[in-house]
Amino acid sequence: MVSARRAIRPIVAIYPRAANRGRGRVSPYPLAVSKRRADGRPVTRRPNKPKKTAGQRARGILKKLAILGVVGLLILSGILVVLYQAIAIPEPNEAFKAQTTFVYYSGGDEELGTYYDDQNRESIPLSEMPQTMQDAVVAAENRTFWTDNGIDPKGILRAAFSNARGNAQQGASTITQQYVKILYLTSERSYQRKIKEAVVSLKIRNQLSKEEILEGYLNTIYFGRGAYGIQAAAQAFFGHDAKDLSLRESAVLATTLNNPSTYDPDNGKAAKQALKERYRYVLSGMADMGTISDAEAEKAAKRLPKFPEIAQQSQFGGQRGHMLALVKKELLSLGFDEQEIDGGGLRVTTTFTKAAMASAEEGVMEAKPEGFGDKELHIGAATVEVGTGALRGFYGGQDYLDSQINWAATGGMAGSTIKPLTIAAALKDGFSLKDSFEGNSPYEFPDGLEVNNEGPGDGNDYGSAVSLVTAAEESINTAFIDMSDSMDDGPEKIYDMARALGIPGDKPSPKFPGIPNRTVDFTPDDTLITLGKGRVSPINMANAYATIANGGERSDVHVVERVVDASGEERYSYKQKTRRAVDEDIAADTSYAMQQVVANGTGQAALALGRPAAGKTGTATGGSGEDPYVSSSWFAGYTPQMATAVMYVRGDGDNQLDGWLPSYFGADYPADTWTAIMSSIMDGMDVEDFPEPAYVDGDAPSSGHEPYVPPATSTNPPPPPPKPTKSATIKTQEPEPTQTPSTPVPTTPVPTTPVPTTPVPTTPVPTEPVPTTPVPTTPLPTETVPPPTVAPSRAAGR
Repeated sequence: MVSARRAIRPIVAIYPRAANRGRGRVSPYPLAVSKRRADGRPVTRRPNKPKKTAGQRARGILKKLAILGVVGLLILSGILVVLYQAIAIPEPNEAFKAQTTFVYYSGGDEELGTYYDDQNRESIPLSEMPQTMQDAVVAAENRTFWTDNGIDPKGILRAAFSNARGNAQQGASTITQQYVKILYLTSERSYQRKIKEAVVSLKIRNQLSKEEILEGYLNTIYFGRGAYGIQAAAQAFFGHDAKDLSLRESAVLATTLNNPSTYDPDNGKAAKQALKERYRYVLSGMADMGTISDAEAEKAAKRLPKFPEIAQQSQFGGQRGHMLALVKKELLSLGFDEQEIDGGGLRVTTTFTKAAMASAEEGVMEAKPEGFGDKELHIGAATVEVGTGALRGFYGGQDYLDSQINWAATGGMAGSTIKPLTIAAALKDGFSLKDSFEGNSPYEFPDGLEVNNEGPGDGNDYGSAVSLVTAAEESINTAFIDMSDSMDDGPEKIYDMARALGIPGDKPSPKFPGIPNRTVDFTPDDTLITLGKGRVSPINMANAYATIANGGERSDVHVVERVVDASGEERYSYKQKTRRAVDEDIAADTSYAMQQVVANGTGQAALALGRPAAGKTGTATGGSGEDPYVSSSWFAGYTPQMATAVMYVRGDGDNQLDGWLPSYFGADYPADTWTAIMSSIMDGMDVEDFPEPAYVDGDAPSSGHEPYVPPATSTNPPPPPPKPTKSATIKTQEPEPTQTPSTPVPTTPVPTTPVPTTPVPTTPVPTEPVPTTPVPTTPLPTETVPPPTVAPSRAAGR
């Protein structure tokens, strides 16, 4: 039996704290495992904090940003509430009712015409607007229209960031915002206007239904062609009411809203192509929205609707329509939009003078052959003021209501009127007026290319060494080809000279503008550029000649002098400036050679002007190499004050003139027309003289062009070449017109096939001007002359 004392011991051993409570500190652990405490004071340690991961740091930043965002949103909301209370819906714009834009002749006193007397608009209810039209506009302009609150916050932010980065100004307008801008606000590009637009749009959305907003929008928005609202647009584009618009027609009108001038098919091939692309976008959007089926969209996208001929307003009759079209095109290039031009109440002062416009039309009517109607024969003429570049007058061809093609701006192959530009390039490159060039025909390039002079057979021969002046007087093709070929990179230098003087290159360039701003078929790598294959407008040709007349100082040709808006603020003013295109002495020598064309050469019809004049005739050939024909006929020239260019073409600008006109030479009808126009324009102006020639003589780029001097012992000069035979008829590819002019021969005799008495010049170039009343050695034949027999790209006549 175990005693009570013994029985208690294990308990004490196991639980010493309980057993010794009150007798001192005892370890709480069993005796077997307790450890002795180290000497000294206890040390307190803080546990190490674990490092934050990248994800934790990112979450922290996002949390802070979220807080800032909430705060910013609250502040923005407060601002919007204040703005919403502060900005009231304004009264509808009085200026919204389009004001007439007036166009004036130079000086701004006499009205030339207007761009629509008032807005062409007739409001109709939404019920008369086809559902296809409503759906097309929504698909084109604002696909969230039926669900949004009238503004597009994402779009506004996107536009704001883009604009802040310095990109082009962007908009972010819903249909509601566009409606508000048109009806209540302005087109001012500012953040203040955009804020006001957004606030007013929200208020309008709360006051009007979506149907009311769409109805108002479609009755006010500008569609182009002077049409405001869908009813006027349907009439302007398709000749019937809006309620009769088809799906295709609706999609077209919805397309034009984005940019009326860009998508109007009447503005040319580029505009029609752009229209097709956005037209498909609109149809695709309608299909995506479910308002038409995919099959309907695919079928409609295959072709555009037909655009009927819409009668033009009578205010555009005669040459006035051509004038207003030129002015509008320049205004668009200056940054004015079509809506502002057609109904913005602008006051536009042009460069045109009433007298110069009348002189151009009267001169054409006086000199053109009788019995040749405008539907087949096209005459373009333009007069540019020397020293200013102002287009003072022009004749564009047919009545604008009959044809909108302006032949003064469209142009045709320039032919030999380009040759003076070759002279300027050659003089700049080191040649002189006395240097000689190949005058015999044909001329063969090293690569085998052959060029002929005008005349029967292989062309007229003028001798193996003719002076530059003689080459100009007689328009000798082979001499000018030799001249171009004798310069290093001759074609490129001629091209550069042409651009510097006033003829734009093959690509538009702000540095070399013009009307139009590019020249078709005119490139620096064309071997035969000097023969005038490029299609130059009479306006640009007159400006290039004006530069020569101005001593080599160029002014850009233009038609707008000043623009003032409806409030009287000046929006644009032409700043007169010139820049040197060629050295003054080179211009003087080039001008001297052109004076000899009038005094002694192919341009003697211009002597009837009765004052110093310089100019150049020109013809160009078209057709195949085996059967060429004359496709254009020119005369361009100038006095010290005015430069005028006249061009005759036929059909689409490339049809045959020889065998159809009584005479196709530039020395005939074009020169007579030029003289008639300039006689009227110059009437009352002072008679001014040209500067004397400088006879510049640099280092010629190639040898063999020294002035030819006949041997002193020579007593029997070589006989002259035979005169070309004359043919009473010309073989043509089409029958001659049934009516023939009764007086086809101009009153001033002009040599058509002049022949020098010797094949080479017997005296050097004179040091003073030739007398102004020379006697032609060969009278103008009354019968026509056979066309050149060389390839069209390789010959140019007179």
